[in-house]
Amino acid sequence: MTENDEKTALILLGCPQVPVQTSVALYLAYGLKQRGVRPVVAGTAAARKLMEVADPGRYYLDEVTDLDDMIDEITGGERDFDLCFVFIHNDSGVAYAGTMAYISKARLYALIFGEHAEELAGEIEFPCEIVAAKAVHNPMPLKRRLNEVMQWAAVSKR
Repeated sequence: MTENDEKTALILLGCPQVPVQTSVALYLAYGLKQRGVRPVVAGTAAARKLMEVADPGRYYLDEVTDLDDMIDEITGGERDFDLCFVFIHNDSGVAYAGTMAYISKARLYALIFGEHAEELAGEIEFPCEIVAAKAVHNPMPLKRRLNEVMQWAAVSKR
């Protein structure tokens, strides 16, 4: 990627069991766009639908795609990103983040939330920036932690 190329960020969403995921993901997409980074959302069917319903005019969402299809594209070398934000609230989220650490050259951010955020953060044994907050219904703790990272996330490279 050259300096003239548009920077891109993958926002990876798992099952939307925990309410804060959708609002913080939209907030992240907004923040990335404000910094000139094109967000691409990949998620489960339910996560994608929640995002699309929350942004029907596509002000923050340019591209929304299937999680497994995106992993196949990255694994196949068809695509990669500058940044990757994986939303994690359970063990499968940790596994997805680990997969991304292995297959992608993107600078990886593990956004860990929910009742067991601290325990899940302790499970991460791969290189990434950990952004963790015990947030379930109130997105503000995770938003505050994310704001600390957003100051420089869009300009840093791995």
